Amino acid sequence: MKILGAHMSIAGGVDLAVARGASVGCDAIQMFTKSSNQWRAKPLSPDEVARFRRALDEKGISRVVAHDSYLINLASPDDVLYERSIAAFGEELDRCETLGIPYLVAHPGSHVGSGEEAGIARIAEAINRLMRDRPGHRVGVLLETTAGQGSSVGHRFEHLEAILRRLETPGRAGVCIDTCHVFAAGYDLRTQKSYHRVMSEFDRLIGLDRVRAFHLNDCKKDIGCRVDRHEHIGKGYLGADAFRWLMNDARFDGVPMLLETPKGEDCAEDRVNLALLRGLMDDTR
Repeated sequence: MKILGAHMSIAGGVDLAVARGASVGCDAIQMFTKSSNQWRAKPLSPDEVARFRRALDEKGISRVVAHDSYLINLASPDDVLYERSIAAFGEELDRCETLGIPYLVAHPGSHVGSGEEAGIARIAEAINRLMRDRPGHRVGVLLETTAGQGSSVGHRFEHLEAILRRLETPGRAGVCIDTCHVFAAGYDLRTQKSYHRVMSEFDRLIGLDRVRAFHLNDCKKDIGCRVDRHEHIGKGYLGADAFRWLMNDARFDGVPMLLETPKGEDCAEDRVNLALLRGLMDDTR
């Protein structure tokens, strides 16, 4: 069974992200736990936490994951930004723990010229420090595959494997595969043969059991462009067939799959994309 949903706005309160998701037919949602463009946020109140948890029960949303702020760079060679990023990421882990959200999705970071190996080491050390400071937390970190823009880390499966291998508590980390990003990075999902080749490569290096979430996005540019530009399902260079193979891959049943496609305030586009994805599912697998 596929668990489908979308990223939802928390404008007006985190509980409203749940209501917005339910209104367009989501089984799951992704959300920020605070403004994505600010370093700090006021603490979550007990009433806000209670409203959020009540909304999940009332609306029947079965899975929630959070995404970290875009300001955070756990690979930064700048010590000031690095420490600020670790502190901000820790605050977001704490907010997830308070809300009962099991995973925080993170772009691994950008090495800003220090090199991929240096960036990978910084990311792993940051996560190790954060987990050491939170031994009783249940929330885990999901490293997101990236498109490879600029000096970003994570556009090769080998990058993610190297980070995960360095972690002191690997059971508290996994991967979020973004379909647009992996395609932009050069991994071809368009034919059934190439799709299975990519998944076999991921399984060999990391293990498909480490995939705890997907971002479902078509790509505005062609394979290998290393540009992060999301498009509606079936409207980009990936095409609908890539999502057909994924929707019928039983290995990912139960893993939340979340749209990050463009949309307006009423989220009507999410309805269209979710309907298309559900229509791609069949019994042939």
